Amino acid sequence: MPRAAVLTAFYAPLELRELPLPDIEPGAVLVRTEMAGICGTDVHIWQGQMPIALPVILGHETVGRIEKLGAGVERDWTGQAIAVGDRVTWNSAVSCGACFYCAEKKQPTRCPHRRAYGIGYRCDEAPHFLGGYADFHYLRPRTTIFKLPDDLATESVVGAGCALITAIHGVERTGIAWQDSVVVQGAGPVGIAALAVAKSAGAGKVIVIGGPKPRLEMARRFGADEVIDIDEVREPAARLALVRQLTGGYGADVVLECVGIPAAVVEGMELCRDGGKYLILGHYCDAGPVMWNPHVVTRKQLQVFGSWSSEPRHLRQAIEFLRANRERFPFHEMVTHRFTLDRANEALAATANWQAAKSVFVAS
Repeated sequence: MPRAAVLTAFYAPLELRELPLPDIEPGAVLVRTEMAGICGTDVHIWQGQMPIALPVILGHETVGRIEKLGAGVERDWTGQAIAVGDRVTWNSAVSCGACFYCAEKKQPTRCPHRRAYGIGYRCDEAPHFLGGYADFHYLRPRTTIFKLPDDLATESVVGAGCALITAIHGVERTGIAWQDSVVVQGAGPVGIAALAVAKSAGAGKVIVIGGPKPRLEMARRFGADEVIDIDEVREPAARLALVRQLTGGYGADVVLECVGIPAAVVEGMELCRDGGKYLILGHYCDAGPVMWNPHVVTRKQLQVFGSWSSEPRHLRQAIEFLRANRERFPFHEMVTHRFTLDRANEALAATANWQAAKSVFVAS
């Protein structure tokens, strides 16, 4: 019987369970999992920072091969024909398409009916397989599916994961201009993706603040002009002084927060130059409040942006981006640790402890 690694309680070990395969309703697709990424959001969920219903199969960064097609499913979101055996990926969330935010404001990430795989579905109810940490994944009707081209490696897609589409969505909101100086707070998958998107958008100097050293080395591999190691430059005031020194004494034109730690926001706003832009991108889960002075925003005349998840168009852009930039932005190299489902807790710990650039589950 197919297996899944199941989160049954926050902070508790994942349990390996066998679950029955569901019948396929019209419009749905059953996929055999080929590779599933472990996202930092999964760690935050495991730590109880998102009040979701349990039990759940985590995982929202998945590539697999079509096992069964429900009636009426013939093409992917771009119009390509799809068939059993095709390698596909998909957006992690399904929006209704008809509400105020979907239909009128064209912001489907704010759809009140939107639910995400690996987050919003209990696995003790059919169709069960609604997360990536499993042998199979059930794709509900209205899921935006993308057939992957043969020349794009699975490792590239999962290595980029939700980080790349999240970064594309976020960075487009800031409007990075040609030769802007940019600071990226965080050297994890979202930070690396934001670095790549900022560089491709025309940023001049990009400075990455984070750690540990292997992640900063990866940032250099992706084109970071400067890196600041938080294990060496421990005080925010020292990091601010260094950023100003590296940006002509003023601070960055744009700062991209990709950490998910509230204190980083307080520091990040000060890293902006007067009149600069600040994007809060890393806080998908609620890590708690932080004290800050709103006078910083008015005094520096900042533009502050928030960005939540992504839309189907961003996944299409990401696939094209990955194909066009294999050498410049080697997202396949982000996959540094591979696990089978029976090692689920070891895999989650590798991400939680920053041991891996990207941990993934692979078919056993």
